[in-house]
Parts: sequence; structure tokens; C-alpha cells
Amino acid sequence: MLIIFLSYNVWENILILDDFHPSENLLDVSIDDMPEETEDTSVVTKGYYIYINLDELKLYLYKDGVLLKTYPVSGGKPETPSPEGTWKVISKSDWGGSFGGSWMGLNVPWGQYGIHGTKYPWCVGKQNASHGCIRMHNKSAKELYDTIPHGTTVTIVQKNRPFKELKSGDVGSDVQKVQKALKKLGYFHDWPSGKFQDNLKKSVIKFQKDNNIKVTGKVNKSLYNLIMKKYEEKLGNG
Repeated sequence: MLIIFLSYNVWENILILDDFHPSENLLDVSIDDMPEETEDTSVVTKGYYIYINLDELKLYLYKDGVLLKTYPVSGGKPETPSPEGTWKVISKSDWGGSFGGSWMGLNVPWGQYGIHGTKYPWCVGKQNASHGCIRMHNKSAKELYDTIPHGTTVTIVQKNRPFKELKSGDVGSDVQKVQKALKKLGYFHDWPSGKFQDNLKKSVIKFQKDNNIKVTGKVNKSLYNLIMKKYEEKLGNG
């Protein structure tokens, strides 16, 4: 009999294979398709609306502004966070195996993320442990899958997530927030894709030069805070 022992890191890497599939070509999402960001669960008052709080590890399902049900969930771990923001369900499939038979894909521009079941249910409702997707118990995912239609609005929030320095090659919600802020401030002139590419690096360098900050082309926590402060001031001034 051959017995194979897996280290914690190897086992952890196996667990995340069920839910993150980055691709440059999987999604065709235009800026016109992107809903406005919101953290107010009362904003969507017609039809179904999903609000996911990854600090609470809960998914709230609303219909016509009324809370129908709450489900336990698990999102992305700190190294591979879930996409914060407001999205739309653009695909539904009965993928089995690691996806538990229910897949609800979101229009996130920097990769393929979705809400789905899992054959690794022990973290659901207990800790964020995925590679970015939202995991549910299979029965709950099937119930949600059968309830919501294509086009359902989904908001994902997570306030208590450690900040990671942003640099070329990174993707994610923090990158997109920097792009949106620098666009409003007149430094970034492209679509906020959530991908840290040369266009964003050049914008960051120009912002650093204009504010007498050491030029690195990277966004650390202090620079991120400064960009967001100036962005909020700009918004406040109209």
C-alpha cells in the first residue's frame, strides 16, 4: 500500500484549485456593463439583489428590497482576495466536481470569479480560504442558483483585509480603486480594468513626482491613502 503525506502548503494549494480561473479572453466586459459601486443594501429595490459581507462571512439575498435569506459563505484569503465592488451575474452553469453543481459567474474584468458550491465545505462560514470566488454549501448554492436570474446585482464588501503593496502585474479591487481615483484626479486616462499595467505605472510615477514622493511606480499603503484622500477631496469639490 502506498501512502502519500501532503504538507499543509501542498494541501492548501489543492484546495484553491476549485475556484479561480484567470484569463485575458474569458470575459468581454465593457465599462457600460459595470454597475455603480454600492455598500447600501437598500439601493437595489427591484428584483433580486445579493450582498456579500466577507467580514461576516455571510451572503444576504434580497428581493424588491426585502431580505429573503442569509447564507454562510467563504471568500478569498488575503493573498487571493475576492473582487470587492458591485457586479452582475453574467453566466450560470451546472458545473459539478469542485464547483458543487452550481456556478454563477460575475463580470469581473481581471479574471473569472463566481459564486458556487464546493467539495471543500469546512471553511464555509468559518474563514476566507478560497482563491477569490465565493464558496457556499452545495445545497445553498443550488437554492441560490435556482432562485436568481441572469443580471442579478451582486455587491461584495470586505473592510478588514490587510493591504498589499500594489505593483506591475497585480490585479484586483485595490488596483481598480487606484485606477478610478487617479482617473478622477487626471493622471489615469484608460478604463479601470483592475490590472496593474504600464499605463497605471506611468500614472503612479507622475503622481509621485507631482507630490514630491520617491518614484517607485508602486503603491504602498501611505501612497494609497494619499491618492484616496485627494480623490475624496476632489469628489467633495464636485
